[in-house]
Amino acid sequence: MATTELRAFFEERYAEIDAYLLFLQNVEDAAREGAPRFRGTDTTITPEQKKILNSSLYLQLYNLVEATVLRCLESVVAAVEEAERLPSELRLELRTEWVRSIARTHSDLGPDKRLKAALDMCEQLLQQMPVKDFKIEPGGGGNWDDSSIEKICERVGCGLKIPPSVLRAAKRHIRDDMGALKLVKDRRNGLAHGSLSFVDCSDGVTVGELKGIASAIGDYLREAVTCFVSYVEDEIAKKDAVIAS
Repeated sequence: MATTELRAFFEERYAEIDAYLLFLQNVEDAAREGAPRFRGTDTTITPEQKKILNSSLYLQLYNLVEATVLRCLESVVAAVEEAERLPSELRLELRTEWVRSIARTHSDLGPDKRLKAALDMCEQLLQQMPVKDFKIEPGGGGNWDDSSIEKICERVGCGLKIPPSVLRAAKRHIRDDMGALKLVKDRRNGLAHGSLSFVDCSDGVTVGELKGIASAIGDYLREAVTCFVSYVEDEIAKKDAVIAS
């Protein structure tokens, strides 16, 4: 994935968040004049339905976080393969990920399959074949927040440099001693696992608060994307880059 596509992907997904927030704001504004009604009918949007609508934003925001992280990792792999890097040309962190993927070191394999994976890696090394067909295993399923993003960046060797103001906004406690990304992860998991109802999830939460959460997450992810773009363009994609450790 080209770095321009990575930026475009993020902005397109974040635009969906903005569109939904505008809808929620319209509903909240209409509620100030009484229960909002659908034009041409006597059907109203109840307070419970409004809470359900608000709670859905947590799911969308978590989807944005997870999708952005996965696309960033895919862009790293794509750049390595496009540049036809040899394993010896990879910096230690990426070489580790390549070994983990090709040798399947973290998979539960039988002896024969483990031997085959080791032979496949040896063949690529002996033939001095460019790195290909590998994947960075993201982990973190259902648990992506600022801490896990920082860990995956460290794991692949991508320096995550977030401006102090953006970092403060992302980590500032909003509810239950949690910052924006951790709160969204917590609410998403509660909804996904059934331990939290959609009505209870956004009880007492205004659209203004949701906008603040979305803005903090959007700014943080935008900076993270910028870091991955720089990592790919400066350390992987350039033909004269020296990235071996």
